[in-house]
Amino acid sequence: MEKFKNLMAKSEAELTEMEVQLKKEALNLRFQQASGSLKNTARRRQVRKEIAMIKTAVAQKKATN
Repeated sequence: MEKFKNLMAKSEAELTEMEVQLKKEALNLRFQQASGSLKNTARRRQVRKEIAMIKTAVAQKKATN
């Protein structure tokens, strides 16, 4: 998980790309859990938190511009 300061240093385009990748991962994790093949269940929560941090960083960047 990246620190919030590191996220704020990235551009909005980079953050958006990271968000898309994490959403894809979240979807895959959801399917894995439904099929019973998910080993690390804590990863789903971790991904959701990372997406939230990215959304917060994007919102703060837009508010300051």
